[in-house]
Order: sequence, then C-alpha cells, then structure tokens
Amino acid sequence: MRLNRSVLSAAAFAALAVGATTALAAPASAAPNTTPQKVCGSAYKTVNSAPIGSLGTVYLTYNAANGKNCVTTIRNTPGTAVDMSTFIYVPDTDEYDEDYGRYTSYAGPSYVYGKAHCVSWGGGIKNTYVQVNDSNCAARQEHRVTFTR
Repeated sequence: MRLNRSVLSAAAFAALAVGATTALAAPASAAPNTTPQKVCGSAYKTVNSAPIGSLGTVYLTYNAANGKNCVTTIRNTPGTAVDMSTFIYVPDTDEYDEDYGRYTSYAGPSYVYGKAHCVSWGGGIKNTYVQVNDSNCAARQEHRVTFTR
C-alpha cells in the first residue's frame, strides 16, 4: 500500500506540474486585465456575478463601511472597443446609476446606496445582456434574464 501511495503522489505531483506549466503558458490576453475591486475600489467585496454569454461577466460588489453597491461589466478578453454597459437600481429608493459606451476592457463603475435594500443590476457586451432583479435580499428570490438584440 505504501508503494501505491508513493506512485499516486508522484502521479498527482506530475499532473499538477503539467497543469501549472500549461496555466503559466496561457497568453495574457486570455484573462481580463482588471478585477471588480480594481474598478470599484479595494473595500468592495464581490457578492454576486452573472456571465454575459461567453463575452464576460457583470459583478455586483458591496462596501460594508459605506453601504454602497457597485456594478462593473468586465470582458473575458480585452481588445478593440465594443459597446458595453452596466447599471444598478434600488427600487425602494428609486436610486439608479449606469455607464455605457464603447470600451476595451470594462464598463463602470456604477454606484448606489443599497444597505438593507434589494437591488436590480446588470450589464451588456456587444449585443448580449444580462439583467438580475430582486437580488441580494432575503425575502425574495432573484430573477435572471440573459438576452441578445
């Protein structure tokens, strides 16, 4: 049994080494060049996210110190500027913020005060959009919609 564990350990280590080498060899353009915290601020923690097809992700973040939410849309592969958007809305207070334009990497940040409130948020890249309603509130179940135009 000891020999089998040694062989298995060696095989696992070899697989990890090959995987690490492959991961390190991946081109830099295969990953986004930013994070939600770089866009919104280091005090903002990611509390939710939604993929925008295969193009990227829209992130909902929250800062417990000031009670604000921030949303940003980040492309999987930065490149030539394309239509991008991000929005956040608090129905209880009617507070809304958005950002849209042609961007190479990300849209946003968009901020609202959201402490103890449900929020609706989303974003888009090119012609693919995602919208999340009634998010991050205990009493309601969120509703996600992804669509293309």
